Amino acid sequence: MAIELLMSSCLIGQCCRWDARMGKSCVNHALHLMLNNGQVAVICPECAGGLDVPRPAAEIEPQRTACDVLAGTGRVLNTEGGDVTAQYIAGAKAALALVQKHGIGAAILKSRSPSCGRDEVHDGTFAGKLVSGRGVTAELLMQHGVKIFDETEVDEALAYLEELRKTRAQA
Repeated sequence: MAIELLMSSCLIGQCCRWDARMGKSCVNHALHLMLNNGQVAVICPECAGGLDVPRPAAEIEPQRTACDVLAGTGRVLNTEGGDVTAQYIAGAKAALALVQKHGIGAAILKSRSPSCGRDEVHDGTFAGKLVSGRGVTAELLMQHGVKIFDETEVDEALAYLEELRKTRAQA
């Protein structure tokens, strides 16, 4: 069986979050079976980019977007004032490399993350406020045609993969 799906490592319970807490699992039976059959690749872009666990919280700087970060006009900063932009970009590129290597068309990523968030991210002030936007990895993957789902959309992601299989089989 081929790898069909990319998934944030924290969503299967790997201890890779910035605050070193075990992530809540959103794995349903079908996804668990896919994981066991080698159809799911997991990655923590932040760890893949070289960041430690635990690590200071990080956010895309205020008034900037993931597109700005990828274009070199925005930064990802942590609560200690450190610039972790290079690690976030490296992690995004590692996720993209997995996608390209295996022809993955969909990903389930952690919502609100400065790496993986699809619809919302924190505003860069470390005040807990959310704004519309994407994380760096989600943005890069979307730019390359990957359909992104968050942890509340497992069934939708599986349905999308089924449609993708049918489309590929007809081609």
